Amino acid sequence: MNSHLSVVVLAAGKGTRMKSEKAKVLHEIFYAPMIQHVLDSVESLNTSKTVVVVGHQKDRVQKQLASYDVVFAEQTNQLGTGHAVLASEQALTDVSGTILILCGDTPLIRPSLLSDLFRHHEHHSAQVTLVTTRLADPSNYGRIMSDKDGNIQAIVEHKDANAEQLLVQEVNAGIYCVNKDFLFSTLKKIGTDNSQGEVYLTDIVKLAVQMQLTVKTFVTKDSIDVLGVNSRLEQSLAQAELQIRRNRTLMAAGVSMIAPETIRISQDSSILSDSLIEPCVHISHGTSIGNTAVIEQGTVLKNCTIGHNVIIGANCYLVNTTITDGKTVVPNTTIL
Repeated sequence: MNSHLSVVVLAAGKGTRMKSEKAKVLHEIFYAPMIQHVLDSVESLNTSKTVVVVGHQKDRVQKQLASYDVVFAEQTNQLGTGHAVLASEQALTDVSGTILILCGDTPLIRPSLLSDLFRHHEHHSAQVTLVTTRLADPSNYGRIMSDKDGNIQAIVEHKDANAEQLLVQEVNAGIYCVNKDFLFSTLKKIGTDNSQGEVYLTDIVKLAVQMQLTVKTFVTKDSIDVLGVNSRLEQSLAQAELQIRRNRTLMAAGVSMIAPETIRISQDSSILSDSLIEPCVHISHGTSIGNTAVIEQGTVLKNCTIGHNVIIGANCYLVNTTITDGKTVVPNTTIL
C-alpha cells in the first residue's frame, strides 16, 4: 500500500451530450461500465484510499461499484470540477501526501500512465502535476497556456478562451497529482467568475504559479489513452480501442485473426495458440477455446467450452455449450 498516494475519481456528472437517462459513467464500454475500467487501472497503484465522488444517480453508481474497495462522497450540486473535488475532503481527512484526481469517463487510461505520473510528480517535488497531450482538434478541452520558456502559466477552459488561445493544441487531460494540503486550501479560495459560474479545478494551476510553487506537466503522446467519453461517438472510439488492445494481446500470444477490428473477445474468455478467429466473431461470458480451433465468420459464443482442433462453422450461435476435441459444428447451428 502506498501511504503517500490517494485517489479521487469524479463520477457525479449527468453527461448531457450522451443524450441518455443513464449516468454517463455507467455507460458500458467493452463489457463494463466505463468507470470500472478507470477503477481497474487505479487498483494497480496500491493507494491508501480511493474516493469516488457521486451525484447524479448516486445510488445506481454506488450499487454498480459495490465490489470495489472505494469510499463514496457526494456532490449535491453540480458546481464544477473544483466543487466536486472539495466534496471528497472529509473522506480524506485521515490521509496525507499526494491526491491523484481523474475522471470516471476516461476508460482508456492505462495503469502505467498513472504510476509514471506519480513518479514524475514525486521526482520533481511538485505541488501540482497535470497530464497534457496535443490534439489536432482540441475542441472542448482546456488549453495549456505557457510562457516563452515553456513553463505552464494557466489552463483556460474552452468556453472561456479567446480566439488566440483557441489555437493552442496542447490540452489539459483532466488528470492531476496535487499535494493534499495545497489542494483543499486553494480550492476554498477559488471563485466562480467564469462563463459557467462554476468552481474550476484548473484554477489551482494558476494560483500555484502565482505563489511560485512547482507546477509540472506530464505530456503523453498517446492522446487516445486520456480520451474523455462525452458522446456516443467517443463511446464508440473507446470501445474500438479496448477491443483492439485485447486482440493485440491475443495475437501476440499466438492466436490468428482475420480483420481483428471486427472481432470482440471479452477479457474473461481465453483462446490457446494456433487457433484462427475469422471476421465478425463475438466471444464472451468466460468462453474457453483450445489449440488449433477454427471459429468461422459471424459466430457468437457465450459461456462455451471449445476443445482442441474444433471447427465451428460460420454464423453459429452457441450458449452454455461444450464441444469436445476434434468435433465440427456445421454452419448456422444454434444451441441456446
